Amino acid sequence: MESVPNFSEGRRRDVIDRIVEAARSVADVRLLDLHSDEDHNRSVLTLAGEEGPLSEAVFRSMATATELIDLRGHSGEHPRVGATDVVPFIPLMGATMKDAVGAAEALGRRVAEELQIPVYFYEEAARRPEHQNLEAIRRKGFEELREVIGTDPDREPDLGPRAVHPSAGAVVIGARGPLIAYNIYLGTADLAVAKAIARRVRHSSGGLRYVKALGIDIPARGQVQVSMNLTNYRRSAVHTVFDMVRSEAAAYGVAVTDSEIVGLVPMEALIDAARFYLRLHDFEPKQILESRLMSSE
Repeated sequence: MESVPNFSEGRRRDVIDRIVEAARSVADVRLLDLHSDEDHNRSVLTLAGEEGPLSEAVFRSMATATELIDLRGHSGEHPRVGATDVVPFIPLMGATMKDAVGAAEALGRRVAEELQIPVYFYEEAARRPEHQNLEAIRRKGFEELREVIGTDPDREPDLGPRAVHPSAGAVVIGARGPLIAYNIYLGTADLAVAKAIARRVRHSSGGLRYVKALGIDIPARGQVQVSMNLTNYRRSAVHTVFDMVRSEAAAYGVAVTDSEIVGLVPMEALIDAARFYLRLHDFEPKQILESRLMSSE
Protein backbone atom coordinates (compact mmCIF):
# COMPACT_ATOMS: atom_id res chain seq x y z
CA MET A 1 0.00 0.00 0.00
CA GLU A 2 0.98 3.60 -0.46
CA SER A 3 0.18 6.56 1.78
CA VAL A 4 0.75 10.21 0.93
CA PRO A 5 0.36 12.32 4.09
CA ASN A 6 0.29 16.11 3.53
CA PHE A 7 1.72 18.32 6.28
CA SER A 8 1.18 22.05 6.74
CA GLU A 9 4.88 22.91 6.83
CA GLY A 10 7.14 23.63 3.89
CA ARG A 11 9.53 26.25 5.24
CA ARG A 12 11.17 25.06 8.46
CA ARG A 13 13.66 22.42 7.42
CA ASP A 14 14.19 21.18 10.97
CA VAL A 15 10.49 20.48 11.42
CA ILE A 16 10.23 18.71 8.07
CA ASP A 17 13.27 16.60 8.91
CA ARG A 18 11.77 15.49 12.23
CA ILE A 19 8.49 14.48 10.55
CA VAL A 20 10.43 12.48 7.97
CA GLU A 21 12.59 10.86 10.68
CA ALA A 22 9.45 9.78 12.54
CA ALA A 23 8.10 8.08 9.42
CA ARG A 24 11.43 6.43 8.63
CA SER A 25 11.79 5.07 12.17
CA VAL A 26 9.48 2.19 11.24
CA ALA A 27 11.19 -0.79 9.64
CA ASP A 28 9.92 -2.12 6.31
CA VAL A 29 8.44 1.21 5.23
CA ARG A 30 10.02 3.02 2.28
CA LEU A 31 10.09 6.78 1.87
CA LEU A 32 9.67 7.05 -1.88
CA ASP A 33 9.52 10.82 -2.13
CA LEU A 34 9.46 14.09 -0.20
CA HIS A 35 8.20 17.31 -1.79
CA SER A 36 8.25 20.60 0.14
CA ASP A 37 6.99 23.93 -1.14
CA GLU A 38 7.64 27.20 0.67
CA ASP A 39 4.87 29.18 -1.03
CA HIS A 40 2.26 26.51 -0.34
CA ASN A 41 3.94 25.99 3.07
CA ARG A 42 3.30 22.29 2.67
CA SER A 43 5.23 19.03 2.54
CA VAL A 44 4.06 15.79 0.98
CA LEU A 45 5.57 12.42 1.89
CA THR A 46 5.11 9.34 -0.25
CA LEU A 47 5.42 6.18 1.83
CA ALA A 48 4.98 2.54 0.86
CA GLY A 49 4.79 -0.70 2.80
CA GLU A 50 2.53 -3.37 4.24
CA GLU A 51 -0.56 -2.07 6.01
CA GLY A 52 0.61 -2.47 9.62
CA PRO A 53 4.06 -0.86 9.37
CA LEU A 54 2.77 1.77 6.96
CA SER A 55 0.00 2.87 9.32
CA GLU A 56 2.48 3.02 12.20
CA ALA A 57 4.86 5.19 10.15
CA VAL A 58 2.06 7.57 9.21
CA PHE A 59 0.87 7.80 12.82
CA ARG A 60 4.36 8.58 14.13
CA SER A 61 4.78 11.35 11.54
CA MET A 62 1.36 12.73 12.47
CA ALA A 63 2.21 12.73 16.17
CA THR A 64 5.40 14.66 15.41
CA ALA A 65 3.53 17.16 13.25
CA THR A 66 0.98 17.64 16.04
CA GLU A 67 3.81 18.48 18.40
CA LEU A 68 5.69 20.86 16.10
CA ILE A 69 3.13 22.63 13.88
CA ASP A 70 0.80 25.35 15.20
CA LEU A 71 -1.84 26.41 12.69
CA ARG A 72 -2.63 29.52 14.70
CA GLY A 73 0.54 31.07 13.28
CA HIS A 74 0.50 29.28 9.94
CA SER A 75 0.34 31.02 6.57
CA GLY A 76 0.50 29.59 3.08
CA GLU A 77 -1.25 29.49 -0.25
CA HIS A 78 -2.60 25.94 0.03
CA PRO A 79 -5.95 25.28 1.75
CA ARG A 80 -5.63 23.26 4.99
CA VAL A 81 -7.57 22.22 8.08
CA GLY A 82 -4.81 20.45 9.98
CA ALA A 83 -1.14 20.26 10.85
CA THR A 84 -1.47 16.88 9.17
CA ASP A 85 -4.01 17.96 6.61
CA VAL A 86 -4.81 14.95 4.42
CA VAL A 87 -3.81 11.28 4.62
CA PRO A 88 -4.87 9.03 1.73
CA PHE A 89 -4.17 5.31 1.48
CA ILE A 90 -3.73 3.92 -2.05
CA PRO A 91 -3.82 0.17 -2.79
CA LEU A 92 -0.91 -1.05 -4.87
CA MET A 93 0.35 -4.57 -5.57
CA GLY A 94 -1.68 -7.22 -3.80
CA ALA A 95 -3.88 -4.74 -1.92
CA THR A 96 -7.51 -3.84 -2.58
CA MET A 97 -9.51 -0.68 -2.07
CA LYS A 98 -11.25 -2.47 0.79
CA ASP A 99 -7.83 -2.90 2.43
CA ALA A 100 -7.12 0.81 1.98
CA VAL A 101 -10.45 1.77 3.52
CA GLY A 102 -9.69 -0.49 6.47
CA ALA A 103 -6.29 1.15 6.94
CA ALA A 104 -7.89 4.61 6.84
CA GLU A 105 -10.50 3.68 9.44
CA ALA A 106 -7.96 2.08 11.77
CA LEU A 107 -5.66 5.09 11.59
CA GLY A 108 -8.60 7.44 12.12
CA ARG A 109 -9.62 5.68 15.31
CA ARG A 110 -6.11 5.86 16.68
CA VAL A 111 -5.68 9.54 15.81
CA ALA A 112 -9.00 10.45 17.43
CA GLU A 113 -8.25 8.47 20.59
CA GLU A 114 -4.54 9.11 21.11
CA LEU A 115 -4.01 12.55 19.59
CA GLN A 116 -7.49 13.94 20.32
CA ILE A 117 -7.80 15.31 16.80
CA PRO A 118 -11.17 15.31 14.98
CA VAL A 119 -11.17 13.00 11.96
CA TYR A 120 -13.09 13.22 8.70
CA PHE A 121 -13.12 10.36 6.20
CA TYR A 122 -13.16 11.09 2.46
CA GLU A 123 -13.21 9.48 -0.99
CA GLU A 124 -13.75 5.70 -0.76
CA ALA A 125 -13.65 5.82 3.06
CA ALA A 126 -16.32 8.54 3.33
CA ARG A 127 -19.11 7.80 5.76
CA ARG A 128 -21.36 10.47 4.24
CA PRO A 129 -21.87 11.06 0.51
CA GLU A 130 -21.17 14.76 0.90
CA HIS A 131 -17.72 13.96 2.29
CA GLN A 132 -16.47 12.06 -0.73
CA ASN A 133 -14.90 15.24 -2.11
CA LEU A 134 -12.07 16.68 -0.06
CA GLU A 135 -13.10 20.25 -0.90
CA ALA A 136 -16.47 19.77 0.79
CA ILE A 137 -14.71 19.04 4.07
CA ARG A 138 -11.90 21.56 3.83
CA ARG A 139 -13.84 24.55 2.47
CA LYS A 140 -12.35 27.73 3.93
CA GLY A 141 -9.78 25.96 6.04
CA PHE A 142 -8.81 25.75 9.69
CA GLU A 143 -10.05 29.21 10.62
CA GLU A 144 -13.63 28.56 9.49
CA LEU A 145 -13.75 24.99 10.78
CA ARG A 146 -12.62 26.17 14.21
CA GLU A 147 -15.73 28.36 14.45
CA VAL A 148 -18.39 25.97 13.12
CA ILE A 149 -17.32 22.42 14.03
CA GLY A 150 -19.21 22.48 17.32
CA THR A 151 -22.48 23.93 16.02
CA ASP A 152 -22.96 23.02 12.36
CA PRO A 153 -24.24 19.41 11.91
CA ASP A 154 -22.74 19.32 8.41
CA ARG A 155 -19.28 19.95 9.85
CA GLU A 156 -19.42 17.35 12.61
CA PRO A 157 -16.37 15.04 12.44
CA ASP A 158 -16.72 11.32 11.87
CA LEU A 159 -14.51 10.52 14.87
CA GLY A 160 -12.96 12.40 17.75
CA PRO A 161 -13.83 15.55 19.65
CA ARG A 162 -16.29 18.04 18.24
CA ALA A 163 -13.72 20.79 18.55
CA VAL A 164 -10.53 21.30 16.60
CA HIS A 165 -7.24 20.55 18.29
CA PRO A 166 -6.08 24.02 19.43
CA SER A 167 -2.88 23.97 17.37
CA ALA A 168 -3.17 20.94 15.07
CA GLY A 169 -6.74 21.46 13.85
CA ALA A 170 -8.40 18.42 12.23
CA VAL A 171 -7.38 15.77 9.71
CA VAL A 172 -8.98 14.22 6.64
CA ILE A 173 -8.17 10.53 6.11
CA GLY A 174 -9.27 8.40 3.20
CA ALA A 175 -8.71 5.80 0.53
CA ARG A 176 -8.41 6.47 -3.19
CA GLY A 177 -6.78 5.39 -6.41
CA PRO A 178 -3.58 6.93 -7.79
CA LEU A 179 -3.69 10.71 -8.10
CA ILE A 180 -1.38 13.08 -9.94
CA ALA A 181 -0.67 16.42 -8.29
CA TYR A 182 0.17 18.67 -11.22
CA ASN A 183 0.93 22.40 -11.27
CA ILE A 184 1.22 24.65 -14.32
CA TYR A 185 3.01 28.00 -14.04
CA LEU A 186 1.84 31.02 -16.01
CA GLY A 187 3.93 33.91 -17.29
CA THR A 188 2.03 36.48 -15.25
CA ALA A 189 1.61 37.63 -11.66
CA ASP A 190 -2.11 38.25 -12.16
CA LEU A 191 -3.87 35.87 -9.76
CA ALA A 192 -7.23 36.61 -11.37
CA VAL A 193 -6.02 34.94 -14.58
CA ALA A 194 -4.97 31.76 -12.74
CA LYS A 195 -8.28 31.62 -10.87
CA ALA A 196 -10.26 32.12 -14.07
CA ILE A 197 -8.37 29.31 -15.82
CA ALA A 198 -8.81 27.02 -12.81
CA ARG A 199 -12.57 27.60 -12.98
CA ARG A 200 -12.58 26.64 -16.66
CA VAL A 201 -10.52 23.49 -16.11
CA ARG A 202 -11.99 21.96 -12.96
CA HIS A 203 -14.94 19.61 -13.02
CA SER A 204 -16.94 21.43 -10.32
CA SER A 205 -17.18 24.46 -12.62
CA GLY A 206 -18.00 22.47 -15.76
CA GLY A 207 -14.48 21.54 -16.86
CA LEU A 208 -12.67 18.22 -17.18
CA ARG A 209 -14.34 15.40 -15.29
CA TYR A 210 -11.43 14.23 -13.16
CA VAL A 211 -9.68 17.54 -12.50
CA LYS A 212 -9.66 19.65 -9.35
CA ALA A 213 -7.98 23.04 -9.74
CA LEU A 214 -7.14 26.24 -7.89
CA GLY A 215 -5.41 29.43 -8.94
CA ILE A 216 -2.52 30.12 -6.55
CA ASP A 217 -0.08 33.00 -6.16
CA ILE A 218 3.63 32.10 -6.08
CA PRO A 219 5.36 35.30 -4.90
CA ALA A 220 8.85 33.77 -4.84
CA ARG A 221 8.65 33.33 -8.61
CA GLY A 222 6.65 36.45 -9.35
CA GLN A 223 4.15 34.15 -11.05
CA VAL A 224 0.85 32.41 -10.52
CA GLN A 225 0.05 28.75 -10.99
CA VAL A 226 -2.90 26.56 -11.77
CA SER A 227 -2.59 23.91 -9.06
CA MET A 228 -4.40 20.67 -9.88
CA ASN A 229 -5.19 17.16 -8.76
CA LEU A 230 -5.89 14.70 -11.55
CA THR A 231 -8.00 12.02 -9.87
CA ASN A 232 -8.18 9.71 -12.89
CA TYR A 233 -5.26 10.26 -15.26
CA ARG A 234 -6.63 7.70 -17.72
CA ARG A 235 -9.84 9.68 -18.22
CA SER A 236 -8.39 13.20 -17.83
CA ALA A 237 -4.85 12.80 -19.14
CA VAL A 238 -1.91 15.02 -18.23
CA HIS A 239 -1.48 16.17 -21.83
CA THR A 240 -5.19 16.96 -22.14
CA VAL A 241 -5.01 19.12 -19.03
CA PHE A 242 -1.82 20.85 -20.20
CA ASP A 243 -3.30 21.70 -23.60
CA MET A 244 -6.49 23.07 -22.07
CA VAL A 245 -4.61 25.30 -19.61
CA ARG A 246 -2.31 26.50 -22.39
CA SER A 247 -5.28 27.31 -24.62
CA GLU A 248 -7.13 29.16 -21.87
CA ALA A 249 -3.99 31.10 -20.95
CA ALA A 250 -3.48 32.13 -24.58
CA ALA A 251 -6.94 33.71 -24.53
CA TYR A 252 -5.61 36.07 -21.84
CA GLY A 253 -2.40 36.74 -23.76
CA VAL A 254 -0.44 34.71 -21.21
CA ALA A 255 2.07 31.92 -21.86
CA VAL A 256 2.65 28.72 -19.93
CA THR A 257 6.24 28.84 -18.70
CA ASP A 258 6.63 25.37 -17.18
CA SER A 259 4.91 22.76 -15.07
CA GLU A 260 5.71 20.39 -12.22
CA ILE A 261 4.59 17.10 -10.75
CA VAL A 262 4.35 16.98 -6.96
CA GLY A 263 5.40 13.62 -5.61
CA LEU A 264 5.31 10.55 -7.81
CA VAL A 265 3.51 9.84 -11.07
CA PRO A 266 2.53 6.55 -12.73
CA MET A 267 4.81 5.81 -15.68
CA GLU A 268 1.73 5.11 -17.80
CA ALA A 269 0.70 8.78 -17.56
CA LEU A 270 4.02 9.97 -18.99
CA ILE A 271 4.02 7.30 -21.67
CA ASP A 272 0.57 8.48 -22.73
CA ALA A 273 1.84 12.08 -22.94
CA ALA A 274 4.86 11.01 -25.00
CA ARG A 275 2.68 8.91 -27.28
CA PHE A 276 0.32 11.86 -27.83
CA TYR A 277 2.86 14.64 -28.43
CA LEU A 278 5.30 12.55 -30.46
CA ARG A 279 2.48 10.85 -32.39
CA LEU A 280 4.13 7.52 -31.80
CA HIS A 281 2.73 4.77 -33.97
CA ASP A 282 1.98 1.46 -32.20
CA PHE A 283 4.27 2.37 -29.29
CA GLU A 284 4.26 -0.08 -26.38
CA PRO A 285 5.70 0.25 -22.85
CA LYS A 286 7.94 -2.78 -23.49
CA GLN A 287 9.90 -0.57 -25.89
CA ILE A 288 11.21 1.43 -22.91
CA LEU A 289 14.73 0.24 -22.19
CA GLU A 290 14.48 0.45 -18.39
CA SER A 291 11.16 -1.43 -18.36
CA ARG A 292 12.64 -4.22 -20.39
CA LEU A 293 15.68 -4.42 -18.11
CA MET A 294 13.54 -4.57 -14.96
CA SER A 295 11.25 -7.21 -16.42
CA SER A 296 14.23 -9.45 -17.18
CA GLU A 297 15.82 -9.21 -13.75
